[in-house]
Formats: sequence, C-alpha cells, structure tokens
Amino acid sequence: MQRYIAIRLVSAIPTLLGVVTLVFIVMRLVPGSIVDQILANGDSSEEVQRSLRAYFGLDRPIYIQYLQYLGSLLTGDLGVSWRARFPTLEMILYALPVTLQLAGMAALVSMVVGVGLGILSAVKENSLLDHGVRVLSLFSLSMPVFWQATMLILVLSIWVHWAPLGYVDPFTDPGKNLSLMILPALTLGTSASASVMRMTRSCLLDVLRQDYIRTAQAKGLRERAVVIRHAVRNALIPVVTILGLQVGSLLGGSVVVESVFGIPGIGLLILNAIGMRDYPIVQGTVIVTAVLFMATNLLVDVLYGYLDPRIRYGRGV
Repeated sequence: MQRYIAIRLVSAIPTLLGVVTLVFIVMRLVPGSIVDQILANGDSSEEVQRSLRAYFGLDRPIYIQYLQYLGSLLTGDLGVSWRARFPTLEMILYALPVTLQLAGMAALVSMVVGVGLGILSAVKENSLLDHGVRVLSLFSLSMPVFWQATMLILVLSIWVHWAPLGYVDPFTDPGKNLSLMILPALTLGTSASASVMRMTRSCLLDVLRQDYIRTAQAKGLRERAVVIRHAVRNALIPVVTILGLQVGSLLGGSVVVESVFGIPGIGLLILNAIGMRDYPIVQGTVIVTAVLFMATNLLVDVLYGYLDPRIRYGRGV
C-alpha cells in the first residue's frame, strides 16, 4: 500500500504541472489585463501603461513570467494579490475553510440522499417508489444549480420571509452558521445526489442478481440482512468512485452557489479575481483546488481495499 501511495504521489507531479501551465496560459489569453482595468477611466498614456506593466511584471516575455512563477511555486510562494496586496496563500487559507464546510455538507447530503434513495429504488424495483425516484433523479440532473439556488431564495423570501444570505464563522455562532449554510448545502448536495442515486440503484440491482445473494436468501436470511451485509458493501465501490469525483464538481459548483448566497469562499474569491484579472489569486486557487481533488481521489482508491478485501495493491500497480 505504501508503495502504491508513493507512486500515486509521484505521478501527481506531471498532472499538477499541467494544471499550473494551463491556468497560466488561459488567464493570459483572456481579453484585457489588470492594467486595462486600472486605466479604464483614468490616464491611459503609453508611459503610464508601460510603468504599470513593468510593475506587475507583464512587460517580460511570457516564458520568463512562466519560469519565474514556477520558481516561486517551488519555494511555496503563490505570490501576492495584485488588487488586495495581500499574500495569495493567506487569502486562500482564509476562504478555504468556508468552501470546505460547504462542500463537506453538500457531500453528506449527496451521500445520504443519493445512496439512501438508490437503495430503496433497487430494493423496490419497478414499484411506484422506484419510478418516482428515477423521475426525481432525472429532474435533478436536468436542473441547473444556479436556477435551483435562485428559485429557493425566491420562494423562501416570498413565502417564509427567510433569505439566508451571507456567512458567519461556526466558532463565533454555530447556530447562525448552520442556518446560513444549510440551504446552500442542500442546493449543491441534492444536485449532486442524482448521479449517486442512479449509480447506487444500478450497481445494487446487479449485485442482487448474483448467485451468492440467492444463496444467502435460500439459507433463510432476512431480506434486510442480505441487502445491508452482503449486497450494499459490494455495490458501493463504483458509488465511492462517483462520490470521489464529485469533489471536483462540488468545488466547482461552489462558485455559483457562493456567488448566489454571498458566501465568502474559494468560489467567490476566484470569481472576483477573474473579473479583476488578478492572476496570482486565480492561479493559486486553481492549484489548491487541483491538489484537493487529487488527494480525494487517492483517498477513494485507498478505500477500495477496505470495501472489497479482494483488492490488493501489489507490485504490478
């Protein structure tokens, strides 16, 4: 197992380098720069433009900028925000716990709702409940997150006179924090639960048709024991893969949800940074998100061995 983890960590280096290169290039392909925004309503003489470009290092050839940025990353320096003039790492570490809380709560909602309804749908195959769950999953897959978030705020504000916007630190006021975060987490989590629901149903139906399940039923075991002890555990391996991959979608979906609900997390930070062409913030947040995504996928692969003892990470890995 240790050898497998070491190989995965080494193989993550080229992936991370590709992410760094891609975001570096794409940001500089976006029309306009921070210099253009600063001078939009002010002195736009060539001398001022040259001095500002030199100040931000944009006057150097792009490959020099790239090599200097890689050198800074090797020392753990993500740069300084061009707008706020604060270290990028500090700003990310301030916003990251907010997004991790939102993503964690959304993942919990996705797992509980998706796995729970998927199991019920598989056990009650072709019943009215099964058809209802499948229609619900299709509806959830078809509904954009931003539309769902906007409609929830609209409905709650008109009918219940409650619009949970903003953020409060959980250590300052846990109750207020939960009341503000529950709706964004439900919005993000129920949207993600649809694919988990469908995968759980499909995998569990396949396992329930296996011979060893029929043998367990023929021995007189209760239906609940057969499903929980024998079927669900074997059906969860593909579901765990989906849950792991959803970390990226939850972090990405947080951009929209945080913007709608006014939550000061990574999503809102990167959205504002893109609009202001704050390259260090955008590059830093994308790198941190990529590292979190790769770490989660590694954790999912390690969990395979626990869920299925037949899986072993040997020399051939």
